[in-house]
Amino acid sequence: MRGAPTNAVDIVLCTAHDRQLAVLLVRDEAKRARERWTLPWAPVGARDTLDHTAARIALRAAGARASWLAQAGAFADGSRHPGAAALSVAYVGVTPPRALGPSTGAQWFPAGDLPPMAPRHRAIIDAALAQLRERMDRAPVAFRLLGATFTLSELQAVYELLLGRRLHKASFRRALQAAFLVEPTDEWQSEGRGRPAQLFRYAPRRRRGGRGGVRFELLGG
Repeated sequence: MRGAPTNAVDIVLCTAHDRQLAVLLVRDEAKRARERWTLPWAPVGARDTLDHTAARIALRAAGARASWLAQAGAFADGSRHPGAAALSVAYVGVTPPRALGPSTGAQWFPAGDLPPMAPRHRAIIDAALAQLRERMDRAPVAFRLLGATFTLSELQAVYELLLGRRLHKASFRRALQAAFLVEPTDEWQSEGRGRPAQLFRYAPRRRRGGRGGVRFELLGG
């Protein structure tokens, strides 16, 4: 992947791993690599779209398709890129834990404890994670980290993971109900010694003139 400066697509792929938000990195096998780990990336093909390139990179690195993937911006500030790319088009995505099967040389790292990386990739990660949190009120990011059905406790845990803070249980459930994002199923799941918890599914309802996300500013920590 090294050589003359080019344009690259760089992917910040996230998941829930060991109760933490994790980012997928790949080992840089180049003998002269200054850092051991990089984001999954590839040059932009002349006959390929950016979105298709991003999806292909994510699939190759994680061994599973990203369940949500969106462009996170372009970076051409002159900071060092592991492939000497002049321009990086960054994407941020998520994949559920049960879908994991990283390729050889790929590894999940806690988002708050990443190894040394090229300055461009460090900046991309910071910007992508910030955008991920900003988009949670407009896109079904949290639900893409879960299976088809889930308990409300599991959903709250994912929101807390992505936001990086605790949420008040009663406030979260009131906000979720007001957002019309989930519907109950006839299934139940045991959650320890207490009574079984009902399973829900993502089923957003259209609201006339309203927003469809959970209003995080209304949730106490």
